Amino acid sequence: MTLSETQKKFAIAALIVAAAAVAWWIWSKKTGDTLGEGFVSGNGRIEAVEIDLATRLPGRVDQILVREGDFVRAGQPLARMQLDTLQAQRAEAQAGRQQAEYGATAAQAEVVVRASDVAAAQAQAAQREAELDAAKRRLARSEMLSTEGAASVQELDDDRARVRGAESALAATRAQIAAAQAAVAAAKAQVVGAHSNVTAATATIARIEADISDSELRAPRDGRVQFLVAQPGEVLGSGGRVLNLLDLTDVFMTFFVPASAAGRIALGSEARIVLDAAPDFVIPATISFVASQAQFTPKTVETASEREKLMFRVRAQIPPDLLREHIEHVKTGLPGVAWVKLDPQAAWPASLATPPRT
Repeated sequence: MTLSETQKKFAIAALIVAAAAVAWWIWSKKTGDTLGEGFVSGNGRIEAVEIDLATRLPGRVDQILVREGDFVRAGQPLARMQLDTLQAQRAEAQAGRQQAEYGATAAQAEVVVRASDVAAAQAQAAQREAELDAAKRRLARSEMLSTEGAASVQELDDDRARVRGAESALAATRAQIAAAQAAVAAAKAQVVGAHSNVTAATATIARIEADISDSELRAPRDGRVQFLVAQPGEVLGSGGRVLNLLDLTDVFMTFFVPASAAGRIALGSEARIVLDAAPDFVIPATISFVASQAQFTPKTVETASEREKLMFRVRAQIPPDLLREHIEHVKTGLPGVAWVKLDPQAAWPASLATPPRT
């Protein structure tokens, strides 16, 4: 006798429901409220903040200075990129700055030369003014003598010509002064431009120096090298990953609690973490995150039974100073259980009590 297709489907559905019931019972035993209404627990794994150390500029990896598993300090060099191109660019920029500095010196000297031209033209103008004054006085005397018949008409004409010549010479000299002053202004503008070239060349050198500094990849914080992504000789693009670093002073456990408990968990609440690998060692922690949206639930929840399936993600943060004391023993990925105190007045049981720290 064979089962019909409907009976087979019914049997499979019954098995799924039974498996779900067993899973729920196991979860309830592990994370249920075994310590009383003032506590809740959830399963999770130890995690740490991960940092991908990447190169800002494209290039070839020259050296990897650490190995996987090494502990590193903030500022410690971890890898270096090849610098041949950047060093050549820096030498070129330095030569350009030197040339710009010479140009600025020459422009300043040109200002001095043009200023001396102005001074010479002004001195010549003073001489022309004196000659014009003398010519005018001579003409005045000639006109007086001519009215008295003591001077010839020729002498009078000569004196008038001398005045006109002196006036023309003075006007030409004054034009030379204006031209010399304009040349001074132009020379000063060249000085400003030359100094701008020096500033631009200096900024170019500073940029290249920054690129050279960025080519030595340093640890942004204390941590442990988790794995290497690149090897010496590989060519990476901009933003290419070189290695992955774990910040072992920023360690936490992420776990899930029901909606009924999530609403009672406040940021800063006390927590305890017990790892499967060290069940006798209780780790103090503090709640640093409670999700604002539920997970593992249908999009639309209408019935009370469905609302009971709401699960909220919670994070228990381990104190950084405690981590620093045991930095050599901190491991990520270890499974365990996190307990959270819902009632601030509740006392931790002896099994979850932590020794006082000095």
